[in-house]
Amino acid sequence: MRVLITGGGGQLADSLEKTCPAEREILILSRQQLDVSDAGAVTEAFERQQTEVVINCAAYTAVDDAESERDRAFAVNARGAENVARAARQLGARMIHISTDFVFGGDKSRPYSVDDDTQPVNTYGASKLAGEVQAREACPAGLTVLRTSWLYGVHGRNFVKTMLRLMRERDRLQVVADQAGSPTWAGFLADVIWRFAAQPSPGTYHWADAGVASWYDFALAVQEEAMRQGLLTKAVPVEPVMTEDYPTRARRPAYSVLDSRLAQARLGIRPAHWRSNLRRMLAEMQDE
Repeated sequence: MRVLITGGGGQLADSLEKTCPAEREILILSRQQLDVSDAGAVTEAFERQQTEVVINCAAYTAVDDAESERDRAFAVNARGAENVARAARQLGARMIHISTDFVFGGDKSRPYSVDDDTQPVNTYGASKLAGEVQAREACPAGLTVLRTSWLYGVHGRNFVKTMLRLMRERDRLQVVADQAGSPTWAGFLADVIWRFAAQPSPGTYHWADAGVASWYDFALAVQEEAMRQGLLTKAVPVEPVMTEDYPTRARRPAYSVLDSRLAQARLGIRPAHWRSNLRRMLAEMQDE
């Protein structure tokens, strides 16, 4: 099976490359190699490869910057997803499109199911939701939309790596404690994606690691596990703050936990707890 992956250089594409099954032949295209917002470039790249499955990891993920770069966010996350979906359909290829928990508004107190209303509260979430809609219209029969949350990995920019850097540089940290979600390791998500690639699974699914945490909880766990594995040499005080005390350009959903049961039933697997996967990610970082 030939698989084309967009968004090369990012944490998820990197994890997909590391976990690629032996029987897969993959081509990973970085943003520099393929701008998904350029429809002609996408069509040309796909025609050269004659791929069977497309995994669209390309995304504009700078949540705060998206508020002032709305056009660019929509160009990549919405029009880019449509371009990839249309090119995949023209080739007769299946497509797996990676989306986000930020398509939801965060006003619930139970995990979001795939059928819940989507009410994004920021430009990033709105652009990703638009990408889902436009990709479905462009490739209605062969599209799998997979939403995930609070993604982190060894490579790329993410919360875990930011916390490790700040814990080395500063004497104390303040981290938001009233936003809840499920941290998700790119390494485990990559395995889930490969399972979806192995079988036609049209529709919308959620996948996140098990358990719920606030950003504050997550930061404490990062420090504790990193100390245990020798990635940090000293602990610094981490103080909880409320969202209103830590203003950002983009609003965040207060609660964006995803219900992954539909994907679990489809694939026959269960997610590991987020803290367990955090240990695995930090061990991988230490090895590198």
